Amino acid sequence: MTAPAQLDRPDVDDATTPDRPWVTIVWNDPINLMSYVTHVLMELFGYPREKAEAMMQDVHNKGRAAVSNGTREQMEIDVARLHAKGLWATLQQD
Repeated sequence: MTAPAQLDRPDVDDATTPDRPWVTIVWNDPINLMSYVTHVLMELFGYPREKAEAMMQDVHNKGRAAVSNGTREQMEIDVARLHAKGLWATLQQD
């Protein structure tokens, strides 16, 4: 009977960094009315009026608001949808 072979295990750092989510940001612009921004947020994301208005106020007063978060691919789609509605939007890693 032979002994089992000994396997050398490579040194691997088992600590993993969790994926940071991506966010879609809507930026203030001089073109779109506040009521239109609220309408778009309600239409595209299904937000209730109160939440959409709060986000619109952030856009208006702070210059920007994070309106959605998720994977990079999802946020690229959200940015494209917002662009199609005429809003200025970008994505960034949170």
